[in-house]
Amino acid sequence: MRPTVVISAFLMMVSPAFAQNYPSRPITLLVPFAAGGATDTVARVTAQSMSKLLGQPIVIENALGAGGTIAATRASRAEPDGYTLLIHHIGISTAATLYRNLPYDTKTAFAPIGLITNAPMTIIGRPDLPPNSLSELVSYIKTNGDKMTFGNAGLGAASHLCGMLFMTAVNKQILPIPYKGNAPVMTDLIAKQIDLTCDQTTNTTQPIAAKLVKSYAITTRTRLTSMPDLPTADEAGLKGFEVGAWHGIYAPKGTPDAIVQKLSRTLQDALKEPDLIKRFNDINTEPVAQDQATPQALQTMLNNEVDRWAPIIKAAGQFAD
Repeated sequence: MRPTVVISAFLMMVSPAFAQNYPSRPITLLVPFAAGGATDTVARVTAQSMSKLLGQPIVIENALGAGGTIAATRASRAEPDGYTLLIHHIGISTAATLYRNLPYDTKTAFAPIGLITNAPMTIIGRPDLPPNSLSELVSYIKTNGDKMTFGNAGLGAASHLCGMLFMTAVNKQILPIPYKGNAPVMTDLIAKQIDLTCDQTTNTTQPIAAKLVKSYAITTRTRLTSMPDLPTADEAGLKGFEVGAWHGIYAPKGTPDAIVQKLSRTLQDALKEPDLIKRFNDINTEPVAQDQATPQALQTMLNNEVDRWAPIIKAAGQFAD
């Protein structure tokens, strides 16, 4: 028997036993974005519930920079032992096209654990923007788009991606204004320094409720119960327009399957906990269905989203080295 075959057979035998003792020490969860943001909040809520179930702490480490690719690169190169994990949102799929020189292959560099949540997004404008509905906004953009601005939280952020999809849908380019995070985007939108943005409900619910911004549409298939008067983009005239800031957890490629499955089962159990559900509801999102918190579902989502966004990004011509 060849040595590689012997090693593979040995690993298959020891992997289940290894997983029974896993984890025996704290786990690091890499978060690609700053503390206090939507991804960080999802990470901390999820990690707290999973930690209790695993019997070991999950330590959050905010590894910032390059649209989330620094954290993803670290995760792809980490020891595949289940002690370094990555949480990332939709940006992990778009980075495959946005960044010309990624040091990893997005579709194959990770062992997916499962999806966590898919936060809706909202199309909103400065409070004095003339249009009062999405159809009026589209017409307004056709005439005035060359003079308008669209704020986003930086290259690869969910707000950047939603903005590109929106411009494709209305067939009109609006000047993108990148910021370093969501907070300054909202500050300038409220202050009437920019015209539009598209951001997660985790960031927009309060400004909308306080009427500090003008809301035009939600980007889900159905209306939110918490915002029953806000139409979906589809029903408001942008047929088929749908985008969400989905989040998933990943381990490095090569992580033993028994550990991947244990983490996935733990994630599924965590997403059923009442405290987690309540804390997600407080930021206007909810856990995915149990059959989505699986390695197979996350791999399918990742592959599909890489393919979906590639032509949109290429058409927009927005790339980073």
